[in-house]
Amino acid sequence: MKKNILAPSILSADFKILGEQLKQTEEAGAQYIHFDVMDGVFVPSISFGMPVLASVKGATEQLLDVHLMVTEPARYVKEFAVCGADIITVHLEACSNPQDTLDQIHSCGVKAGLTIKPGTPVEDLAPYL
Repeated sequence: MKKNILAPSILSADFKILGEQLKQTEEAGAQYIHFDVMDGVFVPSISFGMPVLASVKGATEQLLDVHLMVTEPARYVKEFAVCGADIITVHLEACSNPQDTLDQIHSCGVKAGLTIKPGTPVEDLAPYL
């Protein structure tokens, strides 16, 4: 049977009461907290980075699921892992060498995810399965 995992995004949080809201999501049964990290280059928006992740790491028992929507995410993998990421997902289109990036994530002891933009054929993921 397929298990669904609830992963509320920190982007929807009120940062004035972030700790309270993390606790609310945990009490409501959310197993993950999702971090959408955006650089304003790969995607048009800019969000937050490592300091926010590091501050949340000790505030919850939930898995910290980091989605790097940044150009050449390999530049940041080690630091996000050190700051507390349990899972790091990168975009196929953002990596000059996707396999090297996935290997780097795994070498940090972190689970890796690979995602694509809506216009990218799903078959492009096959070499990395």
